[in-house]
Amino acid sequence: MVSLDIQPNILIVDDDEDILSMLHLTFKKEKFTNITLCTNAEEGLELVKTSNFNLILLDVMLPGKSGFEILPSIRDCSDAPVFFLTAKDTDFDKLTGFAFGADDYITKPFNPLEVVARSKAILKRTIHAKPTKNEAEEKIDFGYFRVDKRAAELIVDGETKECSAQLFQLLVFFCEHAGRVLTREQIYEHVWGSKGSFIDDNTIIVHIHKLREKIEPTPSKPVFLKTVRGLGYKMVKAE
Repeated sequence: MVSLDIQPNILIVDDDEDILSMLHLTFKKEKFTNITLCTNAEEGLELVKTSNFNLILLDVMLPGKSGFEILPSIRDCSDAPVFFLTAKDTDFDKLTGFAFGADDYITKPFNPLEVVARSKAILKRTIHAKPTKNEAEEKIDFGYFRVDKRAAELIVDGETKECSAQLFQLLVFFCEHAGRVLTREQIYEHVWGSKGSFIDDNTIIVHIHKLREKIEPTPSKPVFLKTVRGLGYKMVKAE
């Protein structure tokens, strides 16, 4: 059962009809009703341009253009979370997917219930979270950068920086727990909504790298988002 106030719009792009049918059936069983299916990159991109989706599941190996190739164009017109679905399971492939801007990377063969679980978690965080009034109005100031949760804005050295929903969620989580070491399990559970076998170190590493590129004066020598070797990461006030 989907314990959400509204029905999210989900787009699934995959050239394998069996995978489309399996995912469509699984989402329907979990009470998701607004599911759009297509089998090629060009059609998927046109759908994104003309419709408002809350989540996009995108195969990498598609006829014509690949999922990697069209993701930048998707990002130009939508900030919906994007999950790559692919048989490419090397670390390099995963890092490539995240480098293109994906929010998650799910390798085939997969359990469709895991896909739905990850989808529920990110949808809850991106369109269904209902912060309290005090939380929504809170601004977090680190001097060099500040976070406006109400406006969902990141301002770095006086300049507004674009930030995906997933990356902004990660930043807020660190800022709200400044000075505290956060383990990878805590990070993955809070931001991606997954535990145990779902935890993917590459996902965290790539997003930490992308976040440092946003907020650090020199990303290779972080002064705010510190690595605590063997334990996790910690956000601190720069000295």
